[in-house]
Amino acid sequence: MQLDFNYSDERFADLQMLRYRLKGWDELSLEQKKYIYFLAKATLMGRDITTDQQGCFNLQIRKALESAVNLYKGDRESSEFKELIVYLKRVWFSNGIHHHYGCDKFIPNFSENFLRKVFLSIGAENLPLKEGETIEDFLDTIMPVIFDKNIMTKRVSRNPDTDVIKASACNYYENVSQDEAHDYYEKKAQNQGDAHPSYGLNSKLVKENGELKEKVWHIGGMYSNAIEQIVYWLNKAKEVAENDEEKQIINLLISYYKTGDLKTFDDYSIAWLQQKEGDVDFINGFIEVYGDPIGIKGSWEGLVEYVDEEATKRTKTISENAKWFEDHSPINPRFRKSKVKGVSAKVINAAMLGGDEYPSSAIGINLPNADWIRAQYGSKSVTIGNLTEAYDKAAHGNGFYEEYVIDKDTLDMINKYGDQCDDLHTDLHECLGHGSGQLLPGVDPNAMKSYASTIEEARADLFGLYYIADEKLIELGLLKDKDAYKSQYYTYIMNGLLTQLVRINIGAQIEEDHMRNRALIAYWVLDHADGAVELIKRENKTYVKINDYEKLRKLFATLLAEIQRIKSEGDYESAKNLVEKYAIKIDSELHKEIKERYSKLNIAPYKGFINPWLKPVKDENGEITDVEVDYTETYSHQMMRYSKEYATL
Repeated sequence: MQLDFNYSDERFADLQMLRYRLKGWDELSLEQKKYIYFLAKATLMGRDITTDQQGCFNLQIRKALESAVNLYKGDRESSEFKELIVYLKRVWFSNGIHHHYGCDKFIPNFSENFLRKVFLSIGAENLPLKEGETIEDFLDTIMPVIFDKNIMTKRVSRNPDTDVIKASACNYYENVSQDEAHDYYEKKAQNQGDAHPSYGLNSKLVKENGELKEKVWHIGGMYSNAIEQIVYWLNKAKEVAENDEEKQIINLLISYYKTGDLKTFDDYSIAWLQQKEGDVDFINGFIEVYGDPIGIKGSWEGLVEYVDEEATKRTKTISENAKWFEDHSPINPRFRKSKVKGVSAKVINAAMLGGDEYPSSAIGINLPNADWIRAQYGSKSVTIGNLTEAYDKAAHGNGFYEEYVIDKDTLDMINKYGDQCDDLHTDLHECLGHGSGQLLPGVDPNAMKSYASTIEEARADLFGLYYIADEKLIELGLLKDKDAYKSQYYTYIMNGLLTQLVRINIGAQIEEDHMRNRALIAYWVLDHADGAVELIKRENKTYVKINDYEKLRKLFATLLAEIQRIKSEGDYESAKNLVEKYAIKIDSELHKEIKERYSKLNIAPYKGFINPWLKPVKDENGEITDVEVDYTETYSHQMMRYSKEYATL
């Protein structure tokens, strides 16, 4: 294990790779290390599922590119071959050919003729041809998918003027329209009350011979080979679990993977969120629905974690006071929960990232997603402390805030309180925000349709923004300075109005749900600020100026009340109007200015992680005596190794 830990690693395209540290690893018991190791193997076995879910040609393209990079005997120093390597790295990072965040297809910086020549030179025997497919057929199919910007243009389309399913390249539907999918799942849930399974979460919906049917992801069904390997390692983990409670949770997950029964998944989710014992935890399954244009299908993801006891004191304090926060929320009382159940929150160290959480990962997670489970049983929230630490270390001293913050006093405030308030806002967002409020009886959880994720993220962010300025946080000892919250207010509004634009190509609109959420909040506030917030020009540079922080908090409260009403009542039209008015469109001149200023800083706008390499140490009998952590593996080596060791589809 390296003593002088290096958080930052290589850069390519618009990406920078980071490393995260397994804090306290040496203090874990041998059984805990083995438990984490086996869970990590289960986490990595789902990699091919995620890649296939992102697009039906992704696996074939990735495998072909890997063979090309490994076997090409031509000029490996040419600019085109070097660009081929960059393109492969981007495919690895995004689990496919579309940008991991913006969802646009990225086009290679080498020619189609060059790639044809490379593939032909390595031969059909080294390419992932389908049964009966010739190399000519393969090339004729794959080349337009890679090079034609008009084919499979977006992985996830949010354009309300199109059939978003047909306009999206993700691999969740086949020969199915948006209306057909909505009707299919609405009928499944009809007359079942609120507590029905999340229909469609673990399947591909296809139309064959004029009939709709689901290809369920389970052993014996779609993705069976990968799921069998996931289950194998879950069984190994169960043998060394910390307690019987963890063993029962794993048993339920295995049963779900064997049957594909979503009622069993609900049973698993309830048992998982109610877990009381043990320091190690994990997420493994078809979870988040951001990758589905209508928000139904779950992308596969994995995360292995262990608790950070010291940092968890912060989230424990928040969760223990969840009822107070709910009771004092600035929303209509009929949308508040009368009882707050089962809110648990921890700060954890990620030990392995997989699937849709790798290489780019969330820094906070709140699950389960089913509204009825949250209402009846509560939720579990984690803030991933060692990933936040890696992001913070990489950001310090890069000149970003110096370029975009309006003055030295504001910059000093952000430097003093920014990291602390960022963590606290994440805690409030995940621990309480997502679990707050309630749907009115009879409201369809899918009523928001393609706007659901943006509305939900805005709701949780606003909850955190409102409460980070509350004196209750001073009383609870979570903040010491009553003005510390201003650092979060400034950076949040600055990000929503200005700096998140650095991630978007000139001429494009905002597509990703989290970015839409931040824009919605920031531009709604600007539109209603009446002088509390403004954009000003100094020396031809645009800055955010906040003139009244208390009024800004009241604006957050007003918008939170409205968004909670929209969700609680299932008011689709109001959701659509808010998102379409504030969350999507970009001022072209402002966009150009912000991008030009950013380009001079030489900062990669997106970050992702290289996993630590967990290496079991065995005695002469093959028994594991320790698990060592290796932080030296390069990104390319890790990806090539994963493609070999975790090839399941």
